[in-house]
Amino acid sequence: MIDDLAFVLAVLFLIFVAPLWIILHYVTRWRADRRAAAAGARGDAALAAKVERLEARIAVLERILDADAPGWRDQR
Repeated sequence: MIDDLAFVLAVLFLIFVAPLWIILHYVTRWRADRRAAAAGARGDAALAAKVERLEARIAVLERILDADAPGWRDQR
């Protein structure tokens, strides 16, 4: 009697609960991956903007050094 009940419960679990559990697991994973990809794209854009600002600062510093110390590039 108990063996039959355990078998029925196991079959019901495998037919109804396990597939739903697996589907919900992967839906959650896909959503998390989508959010991570969007955050990564925003991070890439912010990083590119920061690189452009730093390049502009380096260009300004090089112009200042060229004006104040013309031979600074040869001192390496």
